[in-house]
Amino acid sequence: MSIRIIVKDPDPVLREVAKEVTKFNPNLKKLLKDMAETMYDAEGVGLAAPQIGISKRVIVVDVGDENGLVEMVNPVIVEQDGEQVGPEGCLSIPNLNGDVRRADRIVVTGQDSSGQSFTLEAKGYFARAFQHEIDHLNGILFTDLAENVYDISERARKGGE
Repeated sequence: MSIRIIVKDPDPVLREVAKEVTKFNPNLKKLLKDMAETMYDAEGVGLAAPQIGISKRVIVVDVGDENGLVEMVNPVIVEQDGEQVGPEGCLSIPNLNGDVRRADRIVVTGQDSSGQSFTLEAKGYFARAFQHEIDHLNGILFTDLAENVYDISERARKGGE
């Protein structure tokens, strides 16, 4: 496996609607493994294929809870309810965070690396991570949705004000 380069905003691939995956083969399995390795190396909790320059509907999420690593191909949110507002950052937009309003609970359907369909329910932070990564597949960045955006490197220099 290998760590991939994470593309940064304003790379145009981040604004594309990613293409649906139709071939479930060893290349897809390698992509998912590389994405997970890249996410862990960058200390992220999620990564979408467009963030490594590949316009395909593929995400990985691991928020460090009992769900562990979730790999999902062609994810679709089929149900959502509730509301939460919280801080988000993005590996493709370093040093910026923003407060984003999201559904508190979602149900997502998608496929695994073999093409088998599955559904999962996500709540709280886990739901936030899924929504963030699925937005990437539609060319949407958290900065498009944030109620405010702030430079976290500047806050750190000022002593966390």
